[in-house]
Amino acid sequence: MKNNTITRRSFVTGSVGLMGIAATGCTSLNDSAFSSLPTKPAEPAIPQDYALAYGPKPNEQFPIPAVDLKKVPQRYWRREIDYVSPHPVGTIIVDTTGFYLYLVMPNDRAMRYGVGLGRQGFTWSGRGKIQWKQAWPKWTPPTEMIGRQPELEKYSAANGGMQPGIDNPLGARALYIFQGGKDTLYRIHGSPEYWTIGKAVSSGCVRLMNQDIVDLYDRVKSGSTLIVA
Repeated sequence: MKNNTITRRSFVTGSVGLMGIAATGCTSLNDSAFSSLPTKPAEPAIPQDYALAYGPKPNEQFPIPAVDLKKVPQRYWRREIDYVSPHPVGTIIVDTTGFYLYLVMPNDRAMRYGVGLGRQGFTWSGRGKIQWKQAWPKWTPPTEMIGRQPELEKYSAANGGMQPGIDNPLGARALYIFQGGKDTLYRIHGSPEYWTIGKAVSSGCVRLMNQDIVDLYDRVKSGSTLIVA
């Protein structure tokens, strides 16, 4: 009588190799049978300079965790680029179409950052000034926002705002936008939600990854011109 015993190995490999095929008998496959199966291409490694730039910042007042760059399109990673501009060095230009912020540098260069922007109907555009800047700011939602989201009342100005921290919506740094000497209530700021860069989901502010806002903050002087278009 023919031996019908099936070894554990032949059963496992046979069930994988014959999945979806009408079985006419017990068949075992050797390892070479898998050489032609499609394989998922390996994900490209993150370049070391970017891995360092977006790595953890443990020495901050509130330690900043690393960014998972697999969740941020590469075109939004910070980089220095060629950039011819009629505006003076130090000008900040926000391109709301491309979701980029440019800091004009000498010699027709600029530092480019990926940003997230406000939802349609909550955006701000025009020309303003970075009147002042602050590390690890409090967040105080404007009255209009509290009207739409009453649960934010606990963070109102009357209640002292939301204390600084890694979960604060303004993130690690904030640049305060003024126009005609008045606070527009809009900010360029950090965000712990780095996966929203390149999208329009906030209530009007220009947000960067926390690692990027720290870099920008160190480069920008109070009184710098801002152009949002």
